[in-house]
Amino acid sequence: MKTFTYDRPDTPEAAARDQAQPGARFIAGGTNLLDLMKLQVETPDRLVDISRLDLAQVEQRADGGLTIGALVPNSDLAADPRVTAGYAVLARALLAGATGQLRNKATTGGNLLQRTRCYYFYDTASACNKREPGTGCSAIGGFNRILAVLGTSEHCIATHPSDMAVAMRALDATIVTLKGDGDKRRIPIADFYLLPGDTPHIENVLESGELITHVELPPPVTGARMLYRKVRDRASYAFALVSVAGVVTMADGKIASAALAFGGLAHLPWRNAEVEAGLVGQVPSDALFESAATTLLEGAKGFGSNDFKIPLTRRVLIASLRELTGMSA
Repeated sequence: MKTFTYDRPDTPEAAARDQAQPGARFIAGGTNLLDLMKLQVETPDRLVDISRLDLAQVEQRADGGLTIGALVPNSDLAADPRVTAGYAVLARALLAGATGQLRNKATTGGNLLQRTRCYYFYDTASACNKREPGTGCSAIGGFNRILAVLGTSEHCIATHPSDMAVAMRALDATIVTLKGDGDKRRIPIADFYLLPGDTPHIENVLESGELITHVELPPPVTGARMLYRKVRDRASYAFALVSVAGVVTMADGKIASAALAFGGLAHLPWRNAEVEAGLVGQVPSDALFESAATTLLEGAKGFGSNDFKIPLTRRVLIASLRELTGMSA
């Protein structure tokens, strides 16, 4: 592991100023960053330890929503009574990720910023535009079983690994950030992540010296049925091949609202407004759900080892919609 300097600032503003220095990285739980450092994938010159900042609370807002500190451990967030009662999809997504020990250390902010688990990203002997821009993408034409089929580019087919972020996308979360001069930003999660294009190493809209301090959730959706379904190679400690976070309401036998986010398919938590609009106002049926799956998968492209994800996603979406609308009850 490369040597580095270590800072532990006392305030979020000081942390943001420290991280603005060249080669600096934030560290909190370290469940992803430390692995990457050991493999020489990440080689920071300076670590800015934010783990003791006062950002580990979950607070109810006046509008009924929640404000979640960036340092709230995943296990604490999954067990919070307000989350289990009003945002069950989030609790289920958190519990589907990693192991109990890792959830005790992993933080809300760090979970949002996880790096891809693409095999070639982790292998410094392989070409990877995300790790080293301009070197190529070994995953295209290589073994790409876990990689993306939507939103890809000729430069990268990596997937975002977070379960939590998929649920946050379905819940229309907002990410709150702070810079060293006190400036704050509120970034809708829909605008936070970036598709690979020709710059796959730029994964989100954060600027240097910008610290995630909180995540805001809107008030719970009254009467919503929620689901997090994760298909993976083994029952635990495995990343999603396909996952679905769903929030659906019904009225008079018809779908009144639908929010559907997908993991394992793209560089970011994937959501398709056309799919959701096509469901609203309709009576649930297998034909309707087949049509939704066709719309979702329009333009999907497999790269060999991951071709199976396209028919798998169709089946997972249909089964999820049947459950969310009560057809499979």
